[in-house]
Amino acid sequence: MALKLYEVGSDPARVRAFLELPVRLYRNDPNWIRPLDQDVESVFDPKKNKAFRTGEAIRWVLEDASGQVIGRVAAFFNREQQEEQPTGGMGFFECIEDETAAFTLFDACRNWLANKGFEAMDGPINFGERDSWWGLMIKGWDHEPTYKMPWSKPYYIPFFENYGFRDYFQQYVYTSPIREVVVAPSVEEKAQRIYTNPEFTFRSIDKKQLPKFAEDFRDIYNQAWAKFPGVHAMTREQTLALVGTMKPIIDEQLIWFAYAGERPVAFFIVIPDLNQVVKHLNGKFGLLAKLKFLYLLKFKKVVTRTCGVIFGVIPDYQGRGVESAIALRFRQAGRDNPDYQYHTIDMNWVGDFNPKMMRFVSQLGTKIEKSYVTYRFLFDREKEFKRCPRV
Repeated sequence: MALKLYEVGSDPARVRAFLELPVRLYRNDPNWIRPLDQDVESVFDPKKNKAFRTGEAIRWVLEDASGQVIGRVAAFFNREQQEEQPTGGMGFFECIEDETAAFTLFDACRNWLANKGFEAMDGPINFGERDSWWGLMIKGWDHEPTYKMPWSKPYYIPFFENYGFRDYFQQYVYTSPIREVVVAPSVEEKAQRIYTNPEFTFRSIDKKQLPKFAEDFRDIYNQAWAKFPGVHAMTREQTLALVGTMKPIIDEQLIWFAYAGERPVAFFIVIPDLNQVVKHLNGKFGLLAKLKFLYLLKFKKVVTRTCGVIFGVIPDYQGRGVESAIALRFRQAGRDNPDYQYHTIDMNWVGDFNPKMMRFVSQLGTKIEKSYVTYRFLFDREKEFKRCPRV
């Protein structure tokens, strides 16, 4: 089969081909939800993606002899986020069930990154934050994906592994009902000890005080998360921008903070799963789609699933029961409000390199509903492969 690889660049026809290929591949997958075109395109827009400040990206489409697009992929790197071994990334991979076509796309990424001085590539990942399109789906096709989470074909797994990619780490989505759930007795006991301790208070977010909560979030995040590999401390400006982006979809019932006195010590950030709205928009987000989005979100209230975005406790208070208390306080809000529209929560992105978090989340009455794997491919095939270190 004569294959032709074309760089997408700014060519409108190739951009459209890049966006439309998944529509053809997944048209018979009942649970697939088409991402918004603008969400995908913003990844490759230097004006919108801060990763371009210290990185580069390229993407291709692959055509067969008849000119039909049969595959796509992107390669990228961020020199600011480097380990001892220079590692780039590849992602947004889609392909027909043909190993030769898949390997052609992998080769393109490998060669481009090698020419840039990199020694390995992770994939499929996002050119940006880990909360979007990160990993290859290996379990969960019988459930709809949450917003910006990956969806891929089962036959992609042997493509990656036969090429030589190896499991660098796995990520899990833990799911549970919000109201009717039985947690481990130890979790309940720890939570009750915190509730009876007058030092601690729990507050849901108040949209009228977003700058204050943004600063509390930054304080906790920089202590609890910035220690992990590939995670950087947030500036005040970055936090305010993030909160500003989230403001239209914030539901005050879903986001909780814990305080020791007036010191912020933990957060539990949950948002409505926007994919329950996005699935009605066919990838578009023009004026009419935005009006439909607001109607479905605010008036029809079609969202019954929530998405746990991030959860954190500062080191001084870890292991003292604050984790249990804030998680159960979120659930209590659902039980206390008879008009509460949400039924389930998906705890997104729990990595297997964080066994303490895995153990804790499983004690909250959750089960793993979806699984993803982040692969790593070493360009030097004789070099020793090491999985992501545990934290």
